[in-house]
Amino acid sequence: QVQLVESGGGLVQAGGSLRLSCVASGSIFSINNMGWYRQAPGKQRELVATITSGGSTNYADFVKGRFTISRDNAKNTVYLQMNSLKPEDTAVYYCNSRIVRIGWALSGDYWGQGTQVTVSS
Repeated sequence: QVQLVESGGGLVQAGGSLRLSCVASGSIFSINNMGWYRQAPGKQRELVATITSGGSTNYADFVKGRFTISRDNAKNTVYLQMNSLKPEDTAVYYCNSRIVRIGWALSGDYWGQGTQVTVSS
């Protein structure tokens, strides 16, 4: 079994910062891509940022220059540093990882339970 647990969400004023963390645990053989998605009320889930096992990153245009994704492979952890937050960044943020489980030949997509980020104006 594999679990992803996010932390670090909360309430912040516009212009402020938050740092999200997501730890993967369980019967993990290897982790490929890791990433963050978000879903605002009434909207579809959207990609925020991804990072490969080698450290290559990809960002949605609406967070470029404000958010930074990073990972610690030794700790099976991915981070999202969010700066210059805007009210429109308010959403539930979900961690996603492509994981190969011990004893499995193929990788699978795993999701965390989500952490709420609220940015007040």
